Amino acid sequence: MTVRVPLIASGPLIEAIFLERPNQLVVEARVGSRSVRAHMADRGRLAELLTPGARLLLAPRDELDRKTAFQVVGVYHGSELVSLDTHLPNRLVQAALAAGALPQFARYPRVQREVMVGEHRIDFRLGEGLASCLLEVKSVGKVVGGLAHFPDAPSERGRRHLELLARCTRSGQRAAVLFVVQRQAAEAVVPDDATDPAFGRALRAAITAGVEIYAYLCPLTPEGLTLGRPLPVFGSLEAVPAPQAR
Repeated sequence: MTVRVPLIASGPLIEAIFLERPNQLVVEARVGSRSVRAHMADRGRLAELLTPGARLLLAPRDELDRKTAFQVVGVYHGSELVSLDTHLPNRLVQAALAAGALPQFARYPRVQREVMVGEHRIDFRLGEGLASCLLEVKSVGKVVGGLAHFPDAPSERGRRHLELLARCTRSGQRAAVLFVVQRQAAEAVVPDDATDPAFGRALRAAITAGVEIYAYLCPLTPEGLTLGRPLPVFGSLEAVPAPQAR
């Protein structure tokens, strides 16, 4: 079974050339001979991807009250297309849950999106009550030496999610994190302790508390994002077996 979701709901994609990123939310690019501004959903630093002259894929957006006419969908890193849409992994996971393609969650007939748990919004609640499972999805785009690293920038929100899920598991609630690696190749996922040591500590504490951690390699093409093979997740770079730590 192949589970794939399109990059955008409908309409054509437009190729552009990256010029600069004046702030986290906006990218300036060139389409043909004109300059345009596009909204950027990915809050990561993306220093190795958003380089001058990089090829972007943009989606036209015509909603009222928008300050930008385009949405950044992806960027080419050499010949590889890398997603810059942090909402795309949630759409993929939702499709995979509906198709029964994630066997560790197959027993839950009900799927709720974006549920409030205390003051925090969690991506999915599967099932009902204490028999349910809280599931948080994290988008990974940074791969170095065959290892996928998360986060690409300090993520207080990500750390708080892990701390919340750890508290839930200590109370008997099932909880899980699923890393969607939106790249063509990676052998494992590790926390980027150099970028955000607090997230790394929170991930290790969550694992100890019983939070289930999963990852999938999900290659991206202009046709969409595809659920690929599972990847191991290690609590630190030092924990990666020598053949994988390249």
